[in-house]
Amino acid sequence: MIEVLRLGHRISRDKRISTHVALVARSFGASKIYYTGQKDKSYEESVSKIVKEFGGDFSIEYVSSYKKLFSDKTVVHLTMYGEDFRKVKIPKNDLLIVVGGEKVSGEVYEMSDFNVGVTNQPHSEVAALGVFMDHIVKSKYPSFDDGKVRVKPSSKGKEFY
Repeated sequence: MIEVLRLGHRISRDKRISTHVALVARSFGASKIYYTGQKDKSYEESVSKIVKEFGGDFSIEYVSSYKKLFSDKTVVHLTMYGEDFRKVKIPKNDLLIVVGGEKVSGEVYEMSDFNVGVTNQPHSEVAALGVFMDHIVKSKYPSFDDGKVRVKPSSKGKEFY
């Protein structure tokens, strides 16, 4: 099972980025996203609407403190300061992948089992999550056959089943 924790969501600044983090998590096979920072009903509704329309077993939950989430999972913190993710042996079961928003406290680095980077240059947490999750799931993504909206791959235009 893969879950994602989005740290420090700020309604005024992070609405689209946090939504994109959730969309990437869902489409690459995570079962849940947690978020800290400001509780945002609109963010929760947006993610829930995507799940309802496009299918899958994915949920979103606000948590006031992330510390309780770190106790029973392998915690992988994605950071540009981390070790090269391709060189670190990370167990594939019960993962909590942590992505930051605002400045991440040193406590997160200490509490995480792994601090890994997709690159050691400034980059997007959305891109880092996508690259890392692709690596973890070995490019095997869920099918989402239960969605109301099902996209038929097409070389031209939009097609639906």
